[in-house]
Amino acid sequence: MPDFATRILTAKGPSLFATGQAGFILKSASGQTLAIDLCLSECVERLEGNKGFKRLLPQILTPSDISFNVVICTHPHLDHFDIDAVPEMVAKGAKLYCSVDCKKQVQQLQMEYYNDRITYVKPGDQVTAGDFEITFVNCDHGSGAPDAVGAVVRFDGKTIYEVGDSCLRPDRIEEIPQPVDVLISPINGMYGNMDSDETAQLAEALNPGVTVPCHYGMFASHGGDLKRFYDIMTEKKLPFALMRQGEEYRL
Repeated sequence: MPDFATRILTAKGPSLFATGQAGFILKSASGQTLAIDLCLSECVERLEGNKGFKRLLPQILTPSDISFNVVICTHPHLDHFDIDAVPEMVAKGAKLYCSVDCKKQVQQLQMEYYNDRITYVKPGDQVTAGDFEITFVNCDHGSGAPDAVGAVVRFDGKTIYEVGDSCLRPDRIEEIPQPVDVLISPINGMYGNMDSDETAQLAEALNPGVTVPCHYGMFASHGGDLKRFYDIMTEKKLPFALMRQGEEYRL
């Protein structure tokens, strides 16, 4: 069993683990796990056929290494709905919550057998899945994923806001349940996503306990200026955490 899976299984929780790109795992104090937007395979390059989508971060976890209680896919892009990994995670018992535009992937993957474990969500939906209370919120990923969602997850007295892939929408900030303990936001500034400066603006508006940047380092074509994020957050004196792939952040 890989060391990363062992650390997840033995962690006491509440904890947050980074898997790379926009993927994170939450673990509650009772031991339940929630995975969001995990990119575990090499399906992106295989299907895109583009060197810009070559996976540059190692594969540190596979669905066979661990079982999840809950899986969230914020939209159908392959680095968020990993078509090689999601079916196995659901087959092993995970409840899948995915944006409504993921239905095409579910059908193509012939996952209808597990329909009782699959829920399509839209902004405003609220669900309770074991230890996790989840509110799905608006994000703006443009016409390529018009039904994409962000997720606000509450568990063990903590609130994690995973923005999903989105541009900065100051007009929608009041829709986000607050206070936020951990803000997870993209910084790549490509494909309609926020860059480092815009994530800093969001952090100023929401005043989270800590901001964790994501969506950098996995694919050359995705961009992401981590130094700019570091510099602007330091300049503005905003709390942040830079998470290595496989790192645990104790909540």
